[in-house]
Amino acid sequence: MTQAPTRRQWLSQASATALALAGPNAFAQSASASAWPNKAIKLIVPFNAGGATDISARVIAEKLSARLGQPVLVDNRGGAAGILGTDAVAKAAPDGYTFVLSLSTSLLINQFLYTKMPYNPQRDLALVSQIADAPTVLVVNANVPVSTGPELMAYISKNKGKLSYGSWGVGSQAHLVGAQISQTLDADMSHVAYKGEAPMLQDLIGGQIQIAIASALGAKPHIDSGKIKALGVTGEQRMTVLPQVPTLPEQGLKDEVFRTTGWVAIAAPAKTPVEVVQRMSAEVRAVCALPEVRERFAAMGFTTVGSTPEQFAAFYKREYPVWERLVKASGAQLD
Repeated sequence: MTQAPTRRQWLSQASATALALAGPNAFAQSASASAWPNKAIKLIVPFNAGGATDISARVIAEKLSARLGQPVLVDNRGGAAGILGTDAVAKAAPDGYTFVLSLSTSLLINQFLYTKMPYNPQRDLALVSQIADAPTVLVVNANVPVSTGPELMAYISKNKGKLSYGSWGVGSQAHLVGAQISQTLDADMSHVAYKGEAPMLQDLIGGQIQIAIASALGAKPHIDSGKIKALGVTGEQRMTVLPQVPTLPEQGLKDEVFRTTGWVAIAAPAKTPVEVVQRMSAEVRAVCALPEVRERFAAMGFTTVGSTPEQFAAFYKREYPVWERLVKASGAQLD
């Protein structure tokens, strides 16, 4: 007598039949997703080593390696405001072994800034998880006679055409914030774009520029030594690493540019199997929840997030028009 198949056997047979009807590609994708990962994963950082984004990537990669049982290798590919490394991921095989960990700059803002982009973030990338919010701190040279955000706005208004602000690159958050302040106050401030944050801060200390927007990681040593003054931080929450510095919104500066922060996130090439994206997102969220990871990020002035692909997509949709408006208002445009 033939024994009736069990429910588990029936489901297995049904699944196999469905895959067979779907064709050989479905078999390959299913097998690939279920076996993932079975080799090293490359995590491309589109900025040079040593900065906050690079440090973030190495913290995340170390924990992911332990959880996934495969090496997660950080690959720095700096250049063109994050475009080169991000484009490499956009054009990589969507097999689940190449990801990008980057800032809002290359994942969102650059598409409004550059007239010619080699990739379209919305078409060529799959959003995996927002890792952290990255607020910045408004700083001034120690000799500028102000102590708060509103005092700086008044000082700028009284010194139109006489002040300069620095950024770590055209189109960076630092540039957009400075441009918005200058335009709002009709202040005619000069923008000085540096190749990185370190030279910008050195010129701020030396008085070649008077104002800058900086990361907590770069600015805190100089704030602590009294070489520069911190007036406020962007976003709605104070930084753990600079608890004495109030946010700009709580000082009454309510413009969008002061309430918005940068962010750090992970994305994959478009068409990466959904199962792989979801698994990677789940592992990233677990890593972001670890106390030691939260502490490392807090020391850089970041606040860990850890979102699902769906949550990240909704957040991205909200951020899109904000940065589009800010770039347009700044007048910045690059080829």
